[in-house]
Amino acid sequence: MVNGRTVLERFPAGGPRGSWPAEEFAHARRQEGLAAEVVMDLASDTFLVIVRGGEAAVDMVVA
Repeated sequence: MVNGRTVLERFPAGGPRGSWPAEEFAHARRQEGLAAEVVMDLASDTFLVIVRGGEAAVDMVVA
C-alpha cells in the first residue's frame, strides 16, 4: 500500500487499446465489491488499477 492506495494491477499505457484493459479490470473488481479505479502513473507510463484506503480484500493478490 502506498499513500493509502493499494495497486491491484498495472497496464502499459502504450498498448494498442490504451486504458481499456485497465478499465475492464477495474470494472470486474467493482463487480466483486471493490471500489477500484484507474489512475495514470506518468513516471512509469502505466495505468494503475487501485483501491483507496486499504479497501482491497485480504485474500487478493497485490501486484
